[in-house]
Amino acid sequence: MCNLYNITTSQESIRQLSRTLRDIAGNLEPSIDIYPNQPGPVVRNAPDGQRELARLLWGMPTPAERVKGKADYGTTNIRNPQYAHWQQYVGVKNRCVVPVTSFAEPSPTPNDKDPETGIQRNYWFARSEDRPLFFFAGMWTRWQGIRKVKDGPSDFELYAFLTTKPNAVVAPIHEKAMPVILTTPEEVETWLTAPWSEARHMQRPAADDALVIVEKPATQIKFPQGAPAQGSLF
Repeated sequence: MCNLYNITTSQESIRQLSRTLRDIAGNLEPSIDIYPNQPGPVVRNAPDGQRELARLLWGMPTPAERVKGKADYGTTNIRNPQYAHWQQYVGVKNRCVVPVTSFAEPSPTPNDKDPETGIQRNYWFARSEDRPLFFFAGMWTRWQGIRKVKDGPSDFELYAFLTTKPNAVVAPIHEKAMPVILTTPEEVETWLTAPWSEARHMQRPAADDALVIVEKPATQIKFPQGAPAQGSLF
């Protein structure tokens, strides 16, 4: 379950690869680590029909039967879009793509922990050592609810991305799932514009040569502490 990824690229590169016409994301930092329940840039189909780059909060509304307590901290990964809760978001108006240059999965080795924090260290995956831009296939929505009990109810714009079976590169580290990745303008276009009967077939593992491991726990100096979140395998 991917609960941390990084973006190290320019906004112009994101706009060009996704053919974005409008940018309301503000200035993006040169390198951003994105954790659950934090804002991240996405390219979405805006309500007025324009394709725009915007900042949304990571974590879609969780199915009511899986929310514990008063706050919904969000579901970061969507494994089964055929599940009734997710069907309301599969249409073109709720699809988005999430810009990424690398993503992390915790080490499966129990003692791969940061000695200072005690947190499990990560393996990092990218297209190549140069970490070029690609996208996760995602969904977004507007939502009113409680993210933090102390803040009470508020209005949010939320996103999450789909996962699928892992390829041969990811499986030894995370045997259950990997994000659905899009690497070409044509794949982005299909995900953002095609009917669901066509777009749903893009939920498939990346080719084995599409990803490499660019960082291992042994090479990490300090693991940054992230925020808690709920994931989804249903």
